This record gives sequence, structure tokens and C-alpha cells, in this order.
Amino acid sequence: MPTASQLRFRTVLFWAFPLLLLLLPLVANAYVQFIANSIVIFALVALGFNFVIGNLGQLAFANTALFGLGAYGSAILVNAFGLPWILTIPLAGVAGAAGGFLASAAALRGIRLYYLAIITLAFGELMRWLYVHGKSVTGGTDGMGLPAQSIFGISLTGDHAKFYIFLAVAVLLFKATLNLLRSRIGRSVMAVRENEVATASLGIPTAKIIVFAFIWSGFVVGCAGALFALHTSYVFPESFGMLHLIVSFAMVLVGGLGSVIGAVLGAATLTILPEYLRSFPGMEELFFGLIVIGVLLALPEGLASLLRKLSPIFVERYYRE
Repeated sequence: MPTASQLRFRTVLFWAFPLLLLLLPLVANAYVQFIANSIVIFALVALGFNFVIGNLGQLAFANTALFGLGAYGSAILVNAFGLPWILTIPLAGVAGAAGGFLASAAALRGIRLYYLAIITLAFGELMRWLYVHGKSVTGGTDGMGLPAQSIFGISLTGDHAKFYIFLAVAVLLFKATLNLLRSRIGRSVMAVRENEVATASLGIPTAKIIVFAFIWSGFVVGCAGALFALHTSYVFPESFGMLHLIVSFAMVLVGGLGSVIGAVLGAATLTILPEYLRSFPGMEELFFGLIVIGVLLALPEGLASLLRKLSPIFVERYYRE
């Protein structure tokens, strides 16, 4: 376990890392910056997904649907109501949180694990059906564009300018999630994962804790959806299908189940890797699958376990002595 001084150093690292990243747009070309922006967004997606399957210990497959709710919510608020994109970020989070509640409401009736997983999968497919067939609202299979945005007179059409906002949102949500995990509610979430019956015997309303975890996960992923809408300037149903769900799942497992640092590592690895494998046309999927399998066999606890072996400051502890 890390000592008090090591914990203070970890706090310094938490703030120093994003401060260092502020220099990236000054040296990165447009392609590298686009990849960096993608990593920030998918790190948030992995963070929200990990909160349910890693910290709560429930199988859930509504993650992509919640991501789509955030992206479509942001695009609709900009196009139909004329809201500035920046104001749609928290509203997209609320849309994702509402979706998280709907996907997990069955938990209040005692539905758990595989049964809950199937319900969330069905919820995700239902949302994708709505994206495709709700043409008057979502644009159907043609999707929906996002007009050029600016903030305080600064254009957000370039990837370099977007990065600063994406990074700020990510830092806020990662810090909020860490604080939540260290709180009484966060410890209850992890207690449900360890033993729900024992947790309930302590008077903790486990069903409400499960629903809350889905709501927070939906909020984080919904905010990421708003960032994605600006990042691509266009949202369409294929962006929120089964392939994206599998990749998100792989990000969580490769990074480390239940690890906040792992969300960043998994997102970075599985965003950069496909770009590198483009130099092997026709073999990308094969190499991608083999590498993911190799990582999971060699590191069952994910890439975050490497950091834990490197130094105890990377051991994630969410309780007080």
C-alpha cells in the first residue's frame, strides 16, 4: 500500500500530467492531435463503462447506447434549439444518466448479472433502432451534422483548440469519479461487487446503489458523447453499434478491470493500435485480435498491473486508514 508521502506525490502527478498535456497542441501535427482527442474521449467512455462492470461488478452492455444518447442529445440541442455546444455537455450527461437509469431500473426488481446484462443489451439495441428509424429527429441512417462551433470568439473547428476543452472535461470527470469512489457511496458500490448479501445486511440499499452506479456511468459516457459529436462533427447510428461496444469492453479489460488509470491506458492502447496496424492492409483485424488476446493472457489484470508493480503509488485504494 502507498505511504502518505506517496499518496501526496500521486496527487501531484494527477494534476501535473494534464498540465504537461497542455503543451501537446504546440508540437503535434493535425493527425496526432486527432488521435489524442480520440484517446481523451474514449478514456471517458472506458471510465464510465468500468464504473459498472469493474467497480460495481455487474455485466452491462448499454454503454454504447448511453454514448449515443450523449452524442445525439448534444447534436439535437445545437441544431434544433440553437444552444451553444459547450452548454450541451452537461445536458448530454443528463441524457446519458437518464438512459442509465432506464437500463438499470430492473435492478430495483432484483434482476442481476446475466439477466441484467441481457436487459442492458436489449436497451442498447432499442436505442440504436431509434437512432435509425427516428429520422425526423436523428436524421436516420444519414445521421446528423454539427455546425461549426466557437467559444469566446475562438473557433472550435480545429483539433488543437478542441483538445483543451476535451482535456478540461476529462480531468473534471476523472477527479469527480475518484472522489466518488472514495466516498461512502463509492465504497458501497465496491461492497456490492464483493458481496451483495453481506452489504445488504449492513442496511445498505444495494438495488439503489446499483441504479446509482448506472446513472453515474451514463453521465460520464453521455458527456463523452457530446465531445464525440464535436470531434467528428457528425453523428450516425453506426458509431454506436456492436463493434464499438466490443472495443469499449476490450479497453476496460486491457487497461484493467476496476482501475481508473486502466481506463486511460486501455483507451490509449486500443486507439493507437488500429492506427499503427493500418500499415498492414488486410491484416489489421487479425493482428488487432492477436495482440489483445496476448495482452490479456500475459496481463490478466490489465496494463494497470504493470504500473502497480513499478511503484505502489499506482495502487488504487479507495478507503481511509
